[in-house]
Amino acid sequence: MVTFTDGATIAQLSNPDMRLCMGYALAWPDRLDVPYGAIDWTALNRLDFELPDRGAFGCLDLAFAAGRAGRTAPAWLNAANEVAVAAFLDGAITWMGITELLTDALDAWPGDEATDVDAVLDVDCRAREVATALVTARS
Repeated sequence: MVTFTDGATIAQLSNPDMRLCMGYALAWPDRLDVPYGAIDWTALNRLDFELPDRGAFGCLDLAFAAGRAGRTAPAWLNAANEVAVAAFLDGAITWMGITELLTDALDAWPGDEATDVDAVLDVDCRAREVATALVTARS
């Protein structure tokens, strides 16, 4: 959902199926004709929204912090997250270690501006190096 400055909100809604997201990624900028994304609006009688459980989703606050910081913080956090998740899947850190590692990685963000694509790619590379060093330090 996106809320604009005039207060209007728009939403992209579909059935909860990751194949739709993958289809976006694979076909962009086109759309695939898929049988699993459409909602049957005659069967759907309400939408419920709840605040996220920040205790269960500890990295959510980090994502909000990166978004508020702006510049290259979201790219930095994303790169560090990819390293952290890979380390978790490899058994190098615990599930809760992902949040701890990302907190430390975001604290190490140098505050760079995104001047061009090369700058963002450089930030991505440096964030991965920092996150990898943090994984190594925990092993």
